[in-house]
Amino acid sequence: MVSKRRISYQWRLFLPIATALCIVFGLIIFYQYKREADYRAKVFNAELDIIDNRILEAYRDDVNLRSFLSFIQQFFKGSLFDGVRVSVYRDGRLYYSLGAPIPRELEEVDVLRTHNLSHGNTYENDGERLVGRDEDQVFFFSKVRSDDQRVEVCTAMPYSEHVHDAIDIDDTVWLIIVAALIVTLIVAYLATKQLSRNIRLLRDFANNAAAGGNVKTDYEFPNNELGEISREILKFYHERNKAMEAIQRERKVSIHAIEEKAKMSRQMTNNINHEIKTPVGIIRGYLESILADPDMDAETRTRFLERMLSNVERLTTLLNDVSTMTRLENGADMIAVDCVNMHDLVYQIEYDLPANNLAGNLEFHFDIPLECEVLGNYGLLQGMVCGLIKNAALYSGGTEIGMNMISENERFYVFNFYDNGNGVGEEHLAHLFERFYRVDTGRSRKMGGTGLGLPIVKSTIVSLGGTISVHNRSEGGLEYIFTLPKWTGSSEQQ
Repeated sequence: MVSKRRISYQWRLFLPIATALCIVFGLIIFYQYKREADYRAKVFNAELDIIDNRILEAYRDDVNLRSFLSFIQQFFKGSLFDGVRVSVYRDGRLYYSLGAPIPRELEEVDVLRTHNLSHGNTYENDGERLVGRDEDQVFFFSKVRSDDQRVEVCTAMPYSEHVHDAIDIDDTVWLIIVAALIVTLIVAYLATKQLSRNIRLLRDFANNAAAGGNVKTDYEFPNNELGEISREILKFYHERNKAMEAIQRERKVSIHAIEEKAKMSRQMTNNINHEIKTPVGIIRGYLESILADPDMDAETRTRFLERMLSNVERLTTLLNDVSTMTRLENGADMIAVDCVNMHDLVYQIEYDLPANNLAGNLEFHFDIPLECEVLGNYGLLQGMVCGLIKNAALYSGGTEIGMNMISENERFYVFNFYDNGNGVGEEHLAHLFERFYRVDTGRSRKMGGTGLGLPIVKSTIVSLGGTISVHNRSEGGLEYIFTLPKWTGSSEQQ
């Protein structure tokens, strides 16, 4: 199917304007032509009237008409009225004639109202303006009578080429009118071209946007109201695209986060199942051994029971750690926070270390200002510090641990926790806070670790609005750098 070529917006805008301009110009030209032609005819006839009236005045003043008409003939010689015919009748008889006599009966035979004889246009003039024919010659005719009705003056002017040129409109006027029309049409064309340019740019923008192509940001719209509207549309389009891209990115990030969370949840579930199987398997093995040997000696039975109890405690610790991790990750926004004095908290932990033997043989030192108040949860922070101490006691292999406040800014206190032990390989540092990650799997299991101690430490700090990192110390051992938000007098500052 052949599609019809549509007329462009510019031509659909220009053609009606051009048509209207041509009609207006035509009406103006027609009106002005009639007006100008009529005016020139009136002027010409007025000159004839003047001649007639001057002759009557000469008659009233007893001036010799022959001499006066000779003067008129000489006066108009070489002018437009050269060749004018004047006939003076007195008491019905021809008294004097300049040129061929003008018959009085002309007004009774073939008398017409004044015409523009070159174009045939009729003019309604005031007074009697006559055109006559004498031997097929056309001429303007004027006649006046004296007050006493005795004298009639008839004046006739042959309609020569010179008279035609004097009455008709000059060709230069037509050239000026045509030039003005052409200039007006050119201006209208350029104006419609400028207006349609904005429409054309909008059409290109709409086509590119609909086709999903690359829409430019530098369309040169005109500096007018339509251009401003177009720029606002373009701005809105690009802002909408940016918003859609941001939404898509956020959606991808959210989906990725959900997938990662689901993946970590599955991994944690698998790890928990694996961790639970070991102590459960050991407990079951000892129980089966005791049940299978009723005559087992008391010492062996006691040793089996002690190992069973140890694995039950390990299992209980694992379940407690899993519960803590779940609470920190899924209910972080429900954790009650308040003002916690870190100096008092760490002082109390140090005071209790000999009784609970949490640090083993390690010496514990701390340096925290008395007024160091953070926004947190006392129980979680206590568990976090104890977790760091327990982890160092189990795996550091050093003799000393410590905790200090090392700096502060407007919002946070910065603390460190260190030991002087063996540290870990650089390849392990990035994984220390991962669930169930062990630098030495066999050694860690033998020491009873669950693999959740450091992940709980990190989750505690993150849930309270802080950060934590770890690195090997140059003098040996590990150093944890973590931040906690300052207490400012409101628990809603997070």
